[in-house]
Amino acid sequence: MFQPLYRRTLALAASPHAGWWLFAVAFAEASFFPIPVDLMLIPMVLAARERAFVLAAICTAGSVMGAMLGWVIGAVLLQHVAMPIVHFYHAEHSLAALQEKFRQYGVAIILLKGLTPIPFKIVTIAAGAAHFAILPFLAASLVTRGARFFLVATLLWFYGAPIKDFIERRLTLVMTGFLFLVIAGILAVTLL
Repeated sequence: MFQPLYRRTLALAASPHAGWWLFAVAFAEASFFPIPVDLMLIPMVLAARERAFVLAAICTAGSVMGAMLGWVIGAVLLQHVAMPIVHFYHAEHSLAALQEKFRQYGVAIILLKGLTPIPFKIVTIAAGAAHFAILPFLAASLVTRGARFFLVATLLWFYGAPIKDFIERRLTLVMTGFLFLVIAGILAVTLL
């Protein structure tokens, strides 16, 4: 079932527009899109390990720019745009809890939540809704998202061939595990 998607992503990695697609998905994932960018990043790095760190930088830049949009959505468009996104994740309570945590803990929340499977868009929207200062928010987003994507790129750069073989042999298992992590992140947001 996942083989065609995996093969398509590997083909996309070789296209001249691969970086733009990766940037667009990372941007959207940080502000409103429900699919994690890792689903593109991992096969793209496996297809072109020599570009691992360039791809991680593209993901980081897209995610931070998307975080800025998420912040604006939370700060300016809370009722009209943010609440439908938050409702999609059944995270109304989590949004309120995150807003309060931003007031209490500030940047530490971004640094912690940006590394977890919790959908980052909830963090970005909550930061905007709490009117958390934009510059520290963007700096923390850069650190945490960069750490996440560069960690993935580094691991795949060092261990790419065995990981690629494992993924290709056990793609259904890998995708099911990844889907489980996404669902666990969404549940964590709803139960926050």
